[in-house]
Amino acid sequence: MKIEGSVALVTGANRGIGLAFSRALLARGASKVYAGVRRPEDFTEPGLEPLRLDVTDGDQVEAAARTASDATIVINNAGIQGGPPLLAVGSLDGARRELEVNYLGTWAVSRAFAPVLAANGGGALVNMLSVASWRANSRFPSYAASKSAQWSLTNALRLALRDQGTLVVGVHVGYVETDATTEIAGPKIDPAEVAAQTMDAIARDEPEVLVDETTRKVRAALSGPLDLIYGTA
Repeated sequence: MKIEGSVALVTGANRGIGLAFSRALLARGASKVYAGVRRPEDFTEPGLEPLRLDVTDGDQVEAAARTASDATIVINNAGIQGGPPLLAVGSLDGARRELEVNYLGTWAVSRAFAPVLAANGGGALVNMLSVASWRANSRFPSYAASKSAQWSLTNALRLALRDQGTLVVGVHVGYVETDATTEIAGPKIDPAEVAAQTMDAIARDEPEVLVDETTRKVRAALSGPLDLIYGTA
């Protein structure tokens, strides 16, 4: 799909990967980029069109689909991480919130924009996933579960939207240098690199992006020895 001249919507566009996606779309020639944010009055990034969008608010999702009725690319980037450790005693509200945003929010936006993309020739739907779609750990179990659900949803959307000509892209990556990972040690990917590889995938009509080496190894383990999946390696 050609990015040049396209009209895009990015959810969670105020910072991190979402902002990197938005900037990359403009750099690749998109004619308009709607930046889905919770507080558009506080968003001042030049070149972008702020659009009020909380992906857990059904009314806002439907309003966004009406406003951005010219969209040809939709990027589901909005996501959170904040669930409890696996065996910690206490509330599960954080886990519920992760599912609400990461999984159900992606579903709501995809469902609302599917007819928009169809009306505009098919276009592309991009879901920001994670290596955690395939590999869990006891520190972030509910985040991983929400990403696994989001991956399953992405595959279902790929099947459902095939006949209308919509390219569905799943983007998987390990730790990215964002506000959410400031307390996590170890190597992290620049958000701009995530965005660049995703733009390349859209341009080449590729359905999956494996951004870093860790993600590629874990993805390969799904059809081979499962040490990387079950934590014995």
